[in-house]
Amino acid sequence: MRKRIGIIGGGQLGLMIAQAAHRLDASVVVLDPASDAPAFAEADARVVGAFDDIDALERLCEASDVVTYEFENVPGDILRHLEGKYNIKQGIAPLFDSQDRLREKDNARKHGLDTPAYTPLPVVKDGTPMEEKECQALTPQERMIQLGFAVGRMGFPCVLKTRTLGYDGHGQVVISGFEDIGKASELLSVPCILEEKVDFDFEASVIMVCNGQDIIHFPVARNIHRDGILDLSVVPTSGLQRDGRENDTCRRMTSACENFMKSCGYRGILAIELFVRGDRFYFNEMAPRPHNSGHYTIEGCTTSQYSELCHFLLDMPLRKPELIAPTVMKNILGQDLDSAKDIVAESLRGAGPGIEVSSSSDVVNAFCGEAGKGVYVHLYGKTQSRPKRKMGHMTFVPMTLDRFYSEWASRFV
Repeated sequence: MRKRIGIIGGGQLGLMIAQAAHRLDASVVVLDPASDAPAFAEADARVVGAFDDIDALERLCEASDVVTYEFENVPGDILRHLEGKYNIKQGIAPLFDSQDRLREKDNARKHGLDTPAYTPLPVVKDGTPMEEKECQALTPQERMIQLGFAVGRMGFPCVLKTRTLGYDGHGQVVISGFEDIGKASELLSVPCILEEKVDFDFEASVIMVCNGQDIIHFPVARNIHRDGILDLSVVPTSGLQRDGRENDTCRRMTSACENFMKSCGYRGILAIELFVRGDRFYFNEMAPRPHNSGHYTIEGCTTSQYSELCHFLLDMPLRKPELIAPTVMKNILGQDLDSAKDIVAESLRGAGPGIEVSSSSDVVNAFCGEAGKGVYVHLYGKTQSRPKRKMGHMTFVPMTLDRFYSEWASRFV
């Protein structure tokens, strides 16, 4: 009998988990509040319901042999109710720890990872972080005073972030001088964290899968952002790999991340973003789910982050991933979608009987396939496109960053 994987969240990560599950002959049940969620196109069964709808979550769990999540803002208190009753194999500990930036940073330090300097805001007189109701009761002047004192101790530049629900640059503001404090203090209507802004060389991500005994990690990618959103992931990375092998900095980085995952008792998949400066690295944040920077593993590695998550969920042995060739992954945001469709259309014109492609308008939002040798396009099937929304990604194998910039970058906005 086919095993059934339940996925809480029907976005693009759920879509690619479902695709990997089907390649391993598992069936998939997906829950999402949107009836047109991308993962529903690949699901064997669907549950339309909110992430805090206990009845909908129960229906998903009852229809599944094992449950995972692709969306880290699923309410942890609700999952705690479900954890002992159903097979949520990854557990909720990594989800709970990742949902609050203060708790996340405290946990990273406790388990051996360096972090930028940070402090919670707002606080009461003894330094205890305020609850949300207390934050909302502060006057604008009180918020400015609290932030001004904290910035004075931290120094410029620094970054103020909401403790929960921030992503892709949302819920945060860079403070470069005193003139930024007034506007930034508006964030203090909710619990926040003030962080030192690290002058780093680049950001990297370590993606791991652990089954409680064995642990694997994927080749470490360098992440390049545009307007606070991941634009490119590049492997191998100068400064981390040389002649196809990890250098000392990279080995220390992956070892520290693996030790962190084991020390925390986490299982399943975990991605950790790190700031790299010279031979030092600092914890930025983590995600207990497949990661945007790991999309490249589908075509760039001998096994993908999605396949290894499914191996874990299905009690199958983990496989050690190897890089097939130098790889560049390009995020396709709303403003890039037409360009991506143009590339697909150009590759399919004259492709043979039954393929009618004359322009990018003939390419649907749910395309998945090659668009020329070594150019792989994944469009997620989202029905609404808007600037800065993740609509897909493209992976180029083999590809170097210099070659991407010279041959492909001009094709995108």
